[in-house]
Amino acid sequence: MTAATDAPAPSTRRVVAAVAALALGGFALGTTEFVTMGVLPDIAAGVGVDIPTAGHVISAYALGVVVGAPVLAALGGRLPRRGLLIGLMAAFLVGNVGSALAPGQSTLLLARFVSGLPHGAYFGVASLVAASLVAPRLRGRAVSSVMLGLATANVVGVPAATWLGQQLGWRAAYWAVGVLAVATVLAVLALVPSSPGRAEASVATELTALRRPQVLLTLLVATVGFGGVFAVYSYVAPITTEVTGLSRGAVPWVLLAYGLGGVAGTALGGRLADLALFRSLVGAMVAVGLLLAAVPVAAGRAVTLLAAMFLLAMTASVLVICLQLRLMEVAGEAQMLGAALNHSALNAANALGAWLGGVVIAAGLGYTAPAVVGAGLAVVGLLALTASGVLRRRERRARLVPAPVRAG
Repeated sequence: MTAATDAPAPSTRRVVAAVAALALGGFALGTTEFVTMGVLPDIAAGVGVDIPTAGHVISAYALGVVVGAPVLAALGGRLPRRGLLIGLMAAFLVGNVGSALAPGQSTLLLARFVSGLPHGAYFGVASLVAASLVAPRLRGRAVSSVMLGLATANVVGVPAATWLGQQLGWRAAYWAVGVLAVATVLAVLALVPSSPGRAEASVATELTALRRPQVLLTLLVATVGFGGVFAVYSYVAPITTEVTGLSRGAVPWVLLAYGLGGVAGTALGGRLADLALFRSLVGAMVAVGLLLAAVPVAAGRAVTLLAAMFLLAMTASVLVICLQLRLMEVAGEAQMLGAALNHSALNAANALGAWLGGVVIAAGLGYTAPAVVGAGLAVVGLLALTASGVLRRRERRARLVPAPVRAG
């Protein structure tokens, strides 16, 4: 993540502008990822399918993220990073325009899959570029600033695009995202400094990250430990109405509390990571587990439910930032792939958490049961972090032991 020694350091104003341009891309990606949920009934009516069938387009996007993040990051290691960012956002534009023009369910599924392909790779490359623009002590804040675009999308972009889709038809939501994609391309081209790729990079060298135990343990934390958050978030609407006893009109307020918590946690996560990355990662995982365990009690009252959702989103966002930086730290020369894999793992966590939550609800255990399952998943994530910490301590000891001196 070091810049070329002969390149002049960019001014503070240029760094802020560049990071803002990168965050705009995160805002576009976050908007398109979640706006489908808001206009799903309109999509179902528009392409002539029922709502459960229309819901497959959400899975198609997630599958695109899981597949695209490692593949595109591995293939793009040699490419200049600004050019790679523009190419990824151009592919994202094609996917969203395709979504807006899709005549039926099959073509919409394909378009959503294409839209998801650049997601993880974009965040991986953008995180590396942002980190390269600042001093090492500020890298966490630079990366969290890029991710702040994604968090802000849940508070501003998704509601706005949903409203637009409901007023002008669901296709308008994807056209709006297309406009954001064009704006991101122009902003990156104008504001992000050029930076070379790694000439020695290849698919083989990038994939060496997957042989590193620390990378695999961190991905396990992201996939399983974070899955508990999605176990609750996926069923927040019935928790609000059936457990807390509020009306359907209260659900957006609960989601707003969750979104605001995500923004706060993303901003906080970068600062905590800059202070002590691994300790912050462990602390966030513990806090997530405790909050998930508290959800069944907090759901009894509106005020405590809102507070629990805000705090859960805040700690979960700290966890995401720390996971991103931890993967960049332990991936060796394959930092781009490591950063991109975080988003593959988080989308896998989404699928795992939602599925397990559905299983316990279907078993008749109630709408708070996913929170108990989520707390269990957080414990598994903490166990993986414990193993990572033990291995980390051994690696540090090995570096401190002097190599034996051979006679002669």
